[in-house]
Amino acid sequence: MKQIAIFIFSFFILIATLFAEANMTQPDQEKSALETITFAGGCFWCMEPPFENLEGVVSVTSGYMGGHVKNPTYEQVCEGGTGHAEVVQVVYDPSRIGFEKLLKVFWMNIDPTTVNQQFADHGDQYRTAIFYHTEEQKRLAETSKAQLAASGRFNKPIVTEMTAAGDFYPAENYHQDYYKKNPYRYKFYRIASGRDLYIHKKWGTEAKEH
Repeated sequence: MKQIAIFIFSFFILIATLFAEANMTQPDQEKSALETITFAGGCFWCMEPPFENLEGVVSVTSGYMGGHVKNPTYEQVCEGGTGHAEVVQVVYDPSRIGFEKLLKVFWMNIDPTTVNQQFADHGDQYRTAIFYHTEEQKRLAETSKAQLAASGRFNKPIVTEMTAAGDFYPAENYHQDYYKKNPYRYKFYRIASGRDLYIHKKWGTEAKEH
C-alpha cells in the first residue's frame, strides 16, 4: 500500500509540474508569434494613427532607423547628416492581420514618388522606406511595390526604398502618440503639410476604409 501511495503522489507531482511549465512557456510562445515591420513615411506623427487603428496591430512606436549615428536625438535627425529616417515600428499578430494589409495601409499614407521628401518636409530623414525584418517581408514588399507601379495610379516612378532593418532607436516620449497628446496641433500639421489633400486626391474614400 505504501508503494502505491508513493506512486500516486509522484504521479500527481509530475502532472502539476508539467502543467506549471506549460503555463510558464505559453506567454513566450505567444510573444514569439508576433512579427515586426518598420516603415518610413515622412513625419512619424502622421504614420502612427493609420496602423494603431488596425485590428491585429499590437504596438506602434515612433523612432529612427537607417543611419550611422548611435542613439540619435530628434534634433540631430532633423538637422540631417545622421542618415536616419523617421520611422514607425509596427508589432503585429500575423494570425489576425496579414502583412499585405499593412503594406496597403502604408502605400495609402505616403507619396512614394518623391525622393528625400514627404509633402512639406524635406531631407533624407523624411524619405520613404520599408525596412523589412524577414526575407518573406522583403519578397511581399517588392511584389507590392511592383504592383503599385504597374497600377497606373502614379505618373512618376515609385522610389520607396526596400532596406533590411537595422538598429531601431525609439523617439523621445513626447513624440509617441503625438496625435493623442496634441490633437489640435497634429490636425493642423496634417492639413498644412498637404498630406491629407494628397491622400484624398489619390485614394478618396478608399483610404478611410483602411
